Parts: sequence; structure tokens; C-alpha cells
Amino acid sequence: MASKCLHSAQYQKTGQEAQSAQFELLTSANGIPIGNKNRSLTVGPRGPMLLQDGVFIEEMAHFVRERIPERVAHARGSGAFGTFEVTHDITKYCKAKVFEYIGKKTPVAVRFSTTTGESGTSDLVRDPRGFAVKFYTEQGNWDIVGNNTPIFFIRDPIMFPSLTHAQRRNPQTHRKDPNMLWDFLSLCPETLHEVTHLFADRGIPDGYRHMHGFSNHAFKLLNAQGDVVYAKFHYLSNQGIKNLTKEAAKTLAGTNPDYAIKDLEEAIKRGDYPSWTLYIQVMTLDQIKKMPFNPFDITKVWFHEEFPLIPVGKFTLNRNPVNYFAEVEQIAFSPHNLVPGMEPSPDKVLHARMFSYPDAQRYRLGVNYLQIPVNSPQGSKAANLQRDGFMAMGDNQGNAPNYYPNSFGCLRDSREFVEKPSCVCGDMTRHEDTEDNFSQARKFYIEVLCEDERQRVCENIAESLFGAKGLIQKRAVKNFTDVHPDYGRRVQAELDKLEAAKQAQATQALVLQKVTVH
Repeated sequence: MASKCLHSAQYQKTGQEAQSAQFELLTSANGIPIGNKNRSLTVGPRGPMLLQDGVFIEEMAHFVRERIPERVAHARGSGAFGTFEVTHDITKYCKAKVFEYIGKKTPVAVRFSTTTGESGTSDLVRDPRGFAVKFYTEQGNWDIVGNNTPIFFIRDPIMFPSLTHAQRRNPQTHRKDPNMLWDFLSLCPETLHEVTHLFADRGIPDGYRHMHGFSNHAFKLLNAQGDVVYAKFHYLSNQGIKNLTKEAAKTLAGTNPDYAIKDLEEAIKRGDYPSWTLYIQVMTLDQIKKMPFNPFDITKVWFHEEFPLIPVGKFTLNRNPVNYFAEVEQIAFSPHNLVPGMEPSPDKVLHARMFSYPDAQRYRLGVNYLQIPVNSPQGSKAANLQRDGFMAMGDNQGNAPNYYPNSFGCLRDSREFVEKPSCVCGDMTRHEDTEDNFSQARKFYIEVLCEDERQRVCENIAESLFGAKGLIQKRAVKNFTDVHPDYGRRVQAELDKLEAAKQAQATQALVLQKVTVH
């Protein structure tokens, strides 16, 4: 730790100060002192290099292996660390120790991200923002892996790869393609609710500090008596909501594409620590049975007037990462990470993510990714008898048996933590989708958005949709009309304006061309 502090302090020194500083000895990765880091071992000053130059080989071999596969989604991100403090008692709903008593504090790590762009793209795109929180509890790490919108595009996870591909680059041109995006969206009307959120004002947040976060999924909560409720988690920004206009975002994208990352870092650096209040919505088993829609459909919200927000606590971010790669690029979240008192709901997308997130991390970071310090439990320890594999660190769980059950070790499981029994039944088949795709999008468009916001939604959609083929535009407008006639009519009117402007521009260019020829 002293060595790290020394390096950090010296990194800030001016050149003159550095000359008189007391440096540590430069060594190889193996700790061997290095005599000259700036020159290769050669035969004469102009001669060939020698294969025995271990300093050069170590430098180059590491250099070509520095990059790991970036995340398939949410590749561009920012992170920070802080503390969660319980402010309200919810033990009647959940027995998790993280909520044990008012005033209890738990370390947290948060990663914010854009969704579809590569790691080098801009912070200023219209895109859902990822908002993932890791709680380092004494019962293991608990992750909420959510977004800045309360709903998602799809309700069946088998469609997720296609959703992602449609938002990425055309495999022929390697450019973003509105035909791909709107072809998929218009063929999948279940996306309408999220699309309306995305093209509203909150589609481009003013940095990460001024946006809310949502678990999206519902989770089963159990109290100490074994009573069950289902809950959604919301974390609302105490800085207030602020968004960027598309014009401001375009300007910033050209001058400061790292805007959101820089804003978060500088706020924490100056002591303006951002915070969010954690709430839950609770639904009982009886209420679930009476719901007119599937409450575990991730394209739907639970209305606040029926299921009000219940305050839980507040988390505050007060530390920037010391090293981005170590603490942000390598941090790994999964909705699979649930502590005692929390279990999955029947949400199909949740089930898929519980598999795919750890699977992706094993691919990106290796089978022992949970041994990386930022992913390791802090209030408890791993004791699963799993050994070996690439990058096994520490004592590799010592000399105890690596099978279970056994007669020699001291590890035992406990029936106290067995999952709550659930009853499921139904025909095993690929069921056709019969869910309502329009009513919640209609309520959001008519009742949540004001007049100016409705107009901006339609303008933003038309600007994006205008680059798609006519048949795709027509199909998309039909979907918006099914949400509400005013919605479809306004989008079509904006498309007509853009087409008229395009035709006028073409006519003007033709006139100028004739004048030039004559």
C-alpha cells in the first residue's frame, strides 16, 4: 500500500520536483531490478537485437495482451465507490443483513454505462444508460444490474441478440443503420414502451449524476418468518433529473465526448458527492393473482399510485477509481448475485441474464474472475471448494478436500439458506406472445408526458426513422398510431417535413448546378 501511495504522489509532481524525489527501483514483473528500461539489448549501437533481452520481451509480450474483450453491451462505462446507509426499516419484507437495522452501512461500487456503443464512443448518444450497483455485504456480494429506464425493449430473452445486433453496425458497411434499427423495432411492437421513453427528454441524461436507476426486474423478498412479497428496486437521484437537448448533446459530442465520465470524476474530486435514495415497490402474492397483466413482464411498469415507493436507504459515491482497468473495466455484475432474503421472480429475461452475465464474465475475465479484488466479497469469503483454472489467486482455498461431501474438511452447507419452495405448472412449449403492447405506452405518452415533451418525442423519432426505407417508416407509424392516433399522426407529420426539406434541398442543388453549367 505504501508503494502505491508513493507512485500516486510522485505521478502528480512537476518535472523539477521529480528530479529530486526519492524514487523506488524499477523492476520486472518478477521483481528483478532493471538497469535500463529505455534501450534494447543489441550487438553494437546499430546491430541486431538479441533474443535474450528479457526486459524487451516482457514489455512487448504484455503490451500485445493488454486488451481484453470488451463487453458485448455496455462496453463504455464509468465507475465510482461509496457507501449505502439504511434509513428506513424494511425487515418486515426482507431478512437480508444489508437491511438489518437503520444506520447500517455497506460498501458499494457503481458502474454507469451507455448500452450499444463500443468503449471508444461518445457519452452523448441517445441510448439507455446502464446503472449497476454492487453491495459488498457480509453475506456475499449483492448486485442490482439495471438501467435508467424502468422498463426494457423485449420480454423474451431469445430476442436479445437480435435487439443488440439491430442497434450495432451493419455487417456490410460497418456503420449504424436506421434500416436495421427500425426494421427490428417496427416488427416488434413490444418495444414501443421503451422506445417512447428513449426518445423522450430523458433519452440523453446530463451526465450520470442526474439520472435515476431501476432494477427493471422484480425479485422475491423473504422476511425472517418466511413470508414472501415481490419487489422492484428504484434508486432516485438526489441531484435531481437533468437532461440534454439533442442540439446540446451534438455540440458536446464534438468537443467533450467524455462528458459524463468527466462530470462524475470531477464532482467526486471536489467533494460534491452524488447520492441516490433507494426505494422498493412491493406486490403481494394476492395482488399478483389479480393483476390484469403479467407483473413480471419487463416491458411493463408497476404504477406508483397502486404500488407506492417505499424508502429504504441512500448510497453515496465518494471515491473515484485509482486504476480504471482494475476497478471499472474488470468489475463484474450479475443479477445472479442475490443474498439470503432475495430470490428470482418468474421473469424470463431475468433468468436469461442470471445465466448470460456470469458466462460473459468467464469469457472476458477468466474462470476465476470473482477472485479479482474488485469482484471479491469483502464482508465474507469464498468457500466453494472450486480450485485451479487460469488466474487462480491467493491460496487456492488451501489443502482441504476439493469434493463434497467429504469426511475431512470443516465446510458444511446449511438448510437455513435453501430457496423458498415455489409451485409452477403449465404446458412445455414455445408459447405465442399475447401480451398487451400498447396500453402502458399510451398511458406514458398521454398522461406522463406534457404537450412539449410529446412533440419532442415525435420529432426525435422522426429524425431517427427518416433514414429508414419507406415500408419500414410506414410500419413504425402504424405502431405509433396503435398506441394513440395523435402519436402516429405527429410522427408522420414530422417525417413529411423532413421529406419536404430534403426535396427542397435537392431542387436548390439542381438549380445551382444549372447556373454553374451556363
